[in-house]
Amino acid sequence: MAERMLKFVATPQALPDKRPAALRRRDFEEIYADYARDKAAEQAARCSQCGVPFCQIHCPLHNNIPDWLKLTAEGRLEEAYELSAATNNFPEICGRICPQDRLCEGNCVIEKGFDSVTIGAVEKFITDTAWEQGWVQPIRPRRERPESIGIVGAGPAGLAAAEQLRRKGYRVTVYDRYDRVGGLLIYGIPNFKLDKAIVRRRETLLRQSKVEFVLNCEIGRDISFADLRARHDAVLLATGVYKARDIAAPGAGLGGIAAALDYLTAANRHGLGDAVPDFDSGALDANGKHVVVLGGGDTAMDCVRTAVRQGAKSVKCLYRRDRANMPGSQREVRHAEEEGVEFVWLTAPQTFLGQDRVSHVRAVRIHLGMPDATGRQTPQEIAGSPVNVPADLVLKALGFDAEDLPTRLGVADLGVTRRGTLAIDVKSLMTSLDGVFAAGDIVRGASLVVWAVRDGRDAAERIHSYLVTKAAAAVAIAAE
Repeated sequence: MAERMLKFVATPQALPDKRPAALRRRDFEEIYADYARDKAAEQAARCSQCGVPFCQIHCPLHNNIPDWLKLTAEGRLEEAYELSAATNNFPEICGRICPQDRLCEGNCVIEKGFDSVTIGAVEKFITDTAWEQGWVQPIRPRRERPESIGIVGAGPAGLAAAEQLRRKGYRVTVYDRYDRVGGLLIYGIPNFKLDKAIVRRRETLLRQSKVEFVLNCEIGRDISFADLRARHDAVLLATGVYKARDIAAPGAGLGGIAAALDYLTAANRHGLGDAVPDFDSGALDANGKHVVVLGGGDTAMDCVRTAVRQGAKSVKCLYRRDRANMPGSQREVRHAEEEGVEFVWLTAPQTFLGQDRVSHVRAVRIHLGMPDATGRQTPQEIAGSPVNVPADLVLKALGFDAEDLPTRLGVADLGVTRRGTLAIDVKSLMTSLDGVFAAGDIVRGASLVVWAVRDGRDAAERIHSYLVTKAAAAVAIAAE
């Protein structure tokens, strides 16, 4: 192993080739090329094979990262894929969109003077190779079980749970109110980060595995929740959270001010060839406009980089904290800066100016004061510092809250937390309703895709335990 690994001293960190910013800002293609096989092996060999792999500990899925890096370095790619897929339902997706600089790579134990192992790019390479070689095959359970599970939500949590439950032989039906499978993977994340063909081939694989999908179907409208429960032996709620947080400021109701997800959905639908009235009319098209994005998370990064590709005249991102305190990926910030986005740190919107439509954002400078209970410094406005920032389109990327799911489903006794997310038993992951489980953002709050995958996998295990226990109890009663 020593001959193949521990190469970080002599071999520098190297990501796959990145397309020049001048080219990539003109289209929505993914910005990184693929690793060549020898380059992937070379980078995987930089792993120190440490005794306490913090990369694995800080991965929500606890992926066996050092092991599949070692297998990649040795050229044993099929084994590397099998090991990667054992803990992650969508490694090629996580390899593309996970903020590795905050998770696995950011916690690599290699001294920072040598730079961390490029884990995400190798993870993507392994699974893309597996698809090309035909190693990724539909699920064929050892035995079919009689029980049926209904999953509400075709996003990453619902799809991960569906795959895990199908592996155990359950009949699985996934319901979603939208017309495509994938949730935010399709409508929220731009193509330059995640090509939609990557999501579609996962959908095809699940369909070939006999997972059923019922699309354009809203539970509580097209099917009552009572009917859904009657159809299935267990139900998983994995609806995600889509309610955009608003900003209470004068002029917030002016035209030209939109929620980030509305903007991203319009852009993605347009890219998929759909007729999108708000985009076609120019209302949600950044072309030729001064664009201002409010927020510092990954959704804000998606907005600014999309606006650049749509031909915006200028793109500014206003964030009330400094660069070191922003929640988004620093790698994404660097990409955005290369593509011409201007970040205005320590600045917060105060008022929106204009007649019928927004023309400027009046912003005020911020000073970071003493840390609050969470340890983060408290933003404080600096008196006399307002500045007017030109804006034809303002996008609010301020985060998401849970909508009123009990009302939407027509189930008053479905328990919720003070945040509006679903309340669950921490051990069983069951809601206040027997046989109804919940997973993903609707429980956790808006979070990362990798956490949704983890939650979906955990929920599948709990549903399996519930149904096995229930079946055993029925047998015992029948035997009495």
